[in-house]
Amino acid sequence: MAEKSSIFDMIGPVMIGPSSSHTAGVVRIARAAIRILGSVPTHATIIFYNSFARTYEGHGSDRAIIAGLLGMPTDDVRIREAFDHAKEAGLQYTFQSVGNASTMHPNTIKLQLRDERAGTAVEVIGQSRGGGVIRIVEVDGFPADFSASLHTLIIDADDVPGSIAFIASVIAHDECNIATMFVSRKGKNDAARQFIEIDSGLRDITLEYLRQLRWVHRVTYIPTID
Repeated sequence: MAEKSSIFDMIGPVMIGPSSSHTAGVVRIARAAIRILGSVPTHATIIFYNSFARTYEGHGSDRAIIAGLLGMPTDDVRIREAFDHAKEAGLQYTFQSVGNASTMHPNTIKLQLRDERAGTAVEVIGQSRGGGVIRIVEVDGFPADFSASLHTLIIDADDVPGSIAFIASVIAHDECNIATMFVSRKGKNDAARQFIEIDSGLRDITLEYLRQLRWVHRVTYIPTID
């Protein structure tokens, strides 16, 4: 019996699939997620929604997401053999599909990642908007709105008065311009998470200073995903 193939198998090293939404964008969502996790996961549950749920196998989105979870860039020729590389890396994964999620963008992926070596876990929801453009719209239940195409700072902190202005001031002293800021909180005076996109990188000493603030619990810095 001939092996099942897809358009994905017939492409060269520059284009990695029939659609940038289904391949390049998918890789970038995964690359953003592992940077939020802080490592390549050991376990992944991957949920495709809406149009992705119907086409992820034929369009190579399944291999693209695994490649991104392994840290491969969008133009990596190894993406075609991503399943083999996942086996070598010890990455265990499962795919699920939800075909009718009316409140979600047509090209939505939820990643539930776990790194048993580090004892860390994260849940990330991302959208592939076309042309390789993505939006991360939720992290661990906190609404978000960032593209990961700029330097991104994620700060988990107590919801204390003046915290947003203070962090913005610290960033400004590093001569970094804030492009976007999205703040989520579980409730008044409860846990909050700030998603900040900036035009240039932060110094290590600035990141360390933020981590030492008594009301800051975690600082995640993503220089860029590409």
